[in-house]
Amino acid sequence: MVKAAIITVSDKGSKGQRIDETGQMLRSYLEENGYEIKYYTVIPDEEDHIEVELKYISDVLQFPLIVTNGGTGFAKRDITPEVTFKVIDKYVPGIGEIMRMKNLQKTERSILSRGICGIRKNSLIVNLPGSPKGAKENLECVLPTLKHGIDILTGDAFECARK
Repeated sequence: MVKAAIITVSDKGSKGQRIDETGQMLRSYLEENGYEIKYYTVIPDEEDHIEVELKYISDVLQFPLIVTNGGTGFAKRDITPEVTFKVIDKYVPGIGEIMRMKNLQKTERSILSRGICGIRKNSLIVNLPGSPKGAKENLECVLPTLKHGIDILTGDAFECARK
């Protein structure tokens, strides 16, 4: 099983004013698909909080997959993509592009999502929308390929090829 972390970025959720339905849905969906959720948190839409969590999970916990949800829209406090871009070592544009493209078939609003994806050390960071429906639809179209990318990132693909 691949270790994964979920970060929900929500001012109201971090204050206990809203139930984190998206984070819980992502937990269930990822676990059903072979991922082990070892870390979950709800934080406010604050640059310092997002940056600290991304660095901690990548640098200290060293989880191969970090999934964020929330903060990818047009609201003034939506800054998850900007903070993610600030902390990554490598930008992986194809994941965000395919999520928007595939979901355009369901809603033209998919072009308004600003989520990005990138690599920090040995962790792949994927930004998802804050709504349960949007997050699941975006993750569904990339999850089958993410495992291969994570295997390459962590060196597991090369270990399998040598055996």
